[in-house]
Amino acid sequence: MRHVLATAVAAAVTAPALLLSAAPAFADEKPAARTQEAKPTIEELRQAVDRAQKAYDASVTAVADAITLLKEGMEAETYPTKAAVIAAKKTAAAAAQAKTEADQAVVDAQAKLDAATTDEDKAAAQTALDEAETAAQEAAEAKTAADAGVTEAETAHDDARIAQSRKISLLQKARDEAKGTLDDAQKALEDAEAGGGEEPGGDCVPAPKLTVGVSGLPARVTGGSTTTFTLRVTNGTGEKLDAVYPYVFVSAFDDEGVKDLGSYLDLEWSTAADPTWHDADGLEGTSVGSLAPKGSVDVKLRLKAAADVPAGQGAAHVTADYINEDGSCGGYPDLDDQIFQIVPRTGATTPGTTTPGGASETPAPRPGTGNTATEQGGSATTPVTPVTDTTASTTGALADTGASDALPKTGLAAAAALVLGAAAMLVSRRRRANADA
Repeated sequence: MRHVLATAVAAAVTAPALLLSAAPAFADEKPAARTQEAKPTIEELRQAVDRAQKAYDASVTAVADAITLLKEGMEAETYPTKAAVIAAKKTAAAAAQAKTEADQAVVDAQAKLDAATTDEDKAAAQTALDEAETAAQEAAEAKTAADAGVTEAETAHDDARIAQSRKISLLQKARDEAKGTLDDAQKALEDAEAGGGEEPGGDCVPAPKLTVGVSGLPARVTGGSTTTFTLRVTNGTGEKLDAVYPYVFVSAFDDEGVKDLGSYLDLEWSTAADPTWHDADGLEGTSVGSLAPKGSVDVKLRLKAAADVPAGQGAAHVTADYINEDGSCGGYPDLDDQIFQIVPRTGATTPGTTTPGGASETPAPRPGTGNTATEQGGSATTPVTPVTDTTASTTGALADTGASDALPKTGLAAAAALVLGAAAMLVSRRRRANADA
């Protein structure tokens, strides 16, 4: 838990438009017991500074690379829009030369007609003049089209430069935010060290055996589809947990790592005890009941993708807390995630989703925990894939999703750090709210 809370110090990094697209909203129910929030240790604060420094360095590199591309890369003859301008100008130059020659041919043909003395010579000269005038007209039209092609190519190149300039502005803003985050992290560490470096107290403890897993979320989510999947929380602590609080939210961004796709996604939840679908619009949380040792509880999730969603990448992020009646508390110490590609709607059915026509194709779940749920609200025996397998990161970092090479690796890593940091901030806020209850 301290690890998660410390991560909040490094929330804002180099992907300014990457925002949370949806967050879990269970009911406003709160436990009666008061809790004490655990504070990060000196070592965790040092680690937070290190993460913030790396995020800031990545943002500086991203800005420098974007400026170099604008000033040098986009003016190279091999850059697509620049190459198109060069080719269009060559075509226009050839068309202009052809028009000049065609116009001269008309002048020469007219001179021969004027010089003709016999009816036969005049007829031949007139035919030659007619042909020359037709060729000249075609050459003039070709030159007009070629000149328009130059204008179109130059406009496209200018638009690309403008788009790159806007991206630089976003990256510069993110760099400044990352610098502020680094300063805050350094200040928090300095204050803690100045206080004598005492280990912060608190009842909340890391609970790595309170595991969280996701099943049924496919690798590809298609625009216009509805995907139903499951979040399972399993109590492997060996002790009864009086109130368990699962958390889940999704984040998404386009293949350029710049545009937030949150407005295109809608996340909903339900449980066996409360089968009504609710909008997942907050992280204030409600207990899904107590969990006996080795017990599990399932939360059904439904992700709706708008029909016009652009291509991009998304991730479902999950974790869980518990609060006991005696005031002790703890939580899964990380924020796990499962990556999925966002595919624009093409009319094809994507496995694991429900298409607008109603067909559903859900792939068989991967090998999971296989635990039987024995919690308040019902039981479940469906295997659930732990997010700690090789398909997802156990540290909250976005894995390689096969995105376009146009997305810089620094931007992808920075986007992942932003998601993790923002989530930790929300989890921290929810725990403080419980502490004040």
